[in-house]
Amino acid sequence: MATQIPTTVPYAWPHASDLHPHTTALLIIDMQRDFLSPGGYLSSQGYSITRFTPLIPRLTSLLSTFRYAGCAIIHTREGHNATLATVSSREAHRSRVNGADIGSLGPLGRLLVRGQEGHDIIPELKPLANEVVIDKPGRGAFTHTELDLVLRAKGVRNLVVCGVTADACVSSTVREASDRGYDVLVVEDGVESVSDELKRWSLESIKVEGGLFGVVGSCKDVEEAVGSWIGRGGLA
Repeated sequence: MATQIPTTVPYAWPHASDLHPHTTALLIIDMQRDFLSPGGYLSSQGYSITRFTPLIPRLTSLLSTFRYAGCAIIHTREGHNATLATVSSREAHRSRVNGADIGSLGPLGRLLVRGQEGHDIIPELKPLANEVVIDKPGRGAFTHTELDLVLRAKGVRNLVVCGVTADACVSSTVREASDRGYDVLVVEDGVESVSDELKRWSLESIKVEGGLFGVVGSCKDVEEAVGSWIGRGGLA
């Protein structure tokens, strides 16, 4: 049974050699219709969402492996309540200028508003009843949410992070997690951005200074390591 993934960069992860279903969680960032479907928040800004399509089967497989291994699964969704009380004037201005006014009506309902069709996680990654869903008003999943309390209550020390987008919500969450003492692995082929440059920059920034914010590894290597627990006595 694997206790560490030796192929992650820049160090073998987790550093404490404590890869185990009781200590490790999968954090899936913002795999919502608003970011992945036509007519959602991202496509309303003019960005192509075709880049994200290959991501879905990879994360479906990764999620299945973590579920079978008995690891904690956490999903996040970005969005605001119907009153838009959590949208700052600057954020409202920015979204308006960029062509996708938060709260405006689109084909999937009001953009980035909780309870709308666009706010839902895509069907392929639909959370199970026992999986935690964190609703966040901004990019970082720890800010103004209960995520840190949830993870500490479960005894989680190691986070495997995937989802969208690498340069925004993934990057913000990884930095927040690092500041809170979590050992973070970002799945390099399990995240995506609207351009190759943004994705490459985001992954490189994680690895600087010997892994300032965490490490980077592949879906295959993560699945093999976590999958080694399936059917073993180490399961939760």
